[in-house]
Amino acid sequence: MSVYKRGETYYYDFWLGRQRFHGGTGRTSKREAERVEQEQRTLAREVLKQRIKVGRAPMSFKEAGSRYFDEVGCHLKGGGDENLLWSLAWIDSALGPGKLIKDITDAEIARLVALRRGEGVKNATVNRSMTEQLRKVMNRAAQVWDEPVGKVDWKKHVLREPRERVRELRMEEEVRLFAELRPDYHAVLRFAIMTGVRLGEVLIQWRDVDWGTRQITLQGKGGKIAPIPMPPAVRELLWSLKGHHEEMVFTYTAKRTREGRVRGKRYPITREGLKTAFRRTLPDASIENYRFHDNRHTAATRVLRAGGNLKVVQNLLRHDNIATTAKYAHAVQDDVMAAMQLAAEKATLVTASPTESPTMDVEEFVKPLTGKEKSA
Repeated sequence: MSVYKRGETYYYDFWLGRQRFHGGTGRTSKREAERVEQEQRTLAREVLKQRIKVGRAPMSFKEAGSRYFDEVGCHLKGGGDENLLWSLAWIDSALGPGKLIKDITDAEIARLVALRRGEGVKNATVNRSMTEQLRKVMNRAAQVWDEPVGKVDWKKHVLREPRERVRELRMEEEVRLFAELRPDYHAVLRFAIMTGVRLGEVLIQWRDVDWGTRQITLQGKGGKIAPIPMPPAVRELLWSLKGHHEEMVFTYTAKRTREGRVRGKRYPITREGLKTAFRRTLPDASIENYRFHDNRHTAATRVLRAGGNLKVVQNLLRHDNIATTAKYAHAVQDDVMAAMQLAAEKATLVTASPTESPTMDVEEFVKPLTGKEKSA
């Protein structure tokens, strides 16, 4: 059977008539997944029969999604391929069997948006996991494959998203987090907090690290190659990990012998393993409303607070537009607010105390603040 497991659910992948068919089954049981795969094979045979009868029949969404994944999706990194597979499978299921892309209209997409929202997810999730993926498939079908597609006004279907909140890890939270986190995951989390890299970028390989130029090369969002600087603190962190694994930088120590792993031996940390370890640690550390992506916010806020230069933060986060980085300006504003409050408290001290102690000169209050002796 051509089924395999990614994450918690199974996917199918098979070929018929020189055409590849693959997608998610939505099942966590292998036996149930194999039944879904057989159903998909039966449906695929019917699709191929129809194409033989009428020649080049209009493309169904299932065919379009499969081809899009072969040409684009399978090359995505950082879990992007798995996310796309899930989205394509969800869209195909919601559209129904054999739905032709030329028949996907504004009304049909509006129905899908309402259906996805009804699952209780945020507007941003609806946009990323459904609307955006469907638009990409249909646009490629029209522009690259010369397939007929329905006319769609995509602007009508993109939901408004609230401004992304910036959650910074407080110092006392950081102490609790690392006290509860298993030690072999400390390095990868330290790296994320110091560099601000995304979850899909953090699991670097030794070939990405250039000790001479002190740079780390990442394959960032959208497949962009992104060099980031390696300051002494990051260099020291990575240097301490040399020798743990030939290829991958961040590893964990197996706690027990099972599934081919040997207790006490080090193995590369996986994306799912990191997500799980991080998620399980937060409750034990009494940290609420904090996601792995917030490590990126923490890095940006701390760099801005240390240097006060928003352009530096833009380069750190690799934002194309500084307007995207402007949300971190609160860090500078917080410092200004704190300075203003300190100045106000000092002013209150100077003006209020002489009334309470008439024998004391005002300059005696100013002297500790300025470090200057009273002038003759």
